[in-house]
Amino acid sequence: MSKEYISPTGTDWDDFEKEIFTSEEIAESDLRVAIIGELIKARQERGITQKQLEEMSGVRQPVIARLETGTTDPRLNTVMKILYSLGKTLVIKDI
Repeated sequence: MSKEYISPTGTDWDDFEKEIFTSEEIAESDLRVAIIGELIKARQERGITQKQLEEMSGVRQPVIARLETGTTDPRLNTVMKILYSLGKTLVIKDI
């Protein structure tokens, strides 16, 4: 049986998140997490290290590490270099 997180204020995370963030901020965060997750998955599926990805993409390993941990907001051209090196591209579609 899983327990739902209840904060000291009596609200769960989803309610708390909606109180402090706008819907646009939540959508932006969700998109960032999804992109980072796909980058990590693609790298791991290919069995390559961050250092190997650096050699393939020209993006320094520390930048890749910060991107994968979510501690930085990378520039779009950085994301595109990494995606291309992993045989991926970015697609924009209607939601």
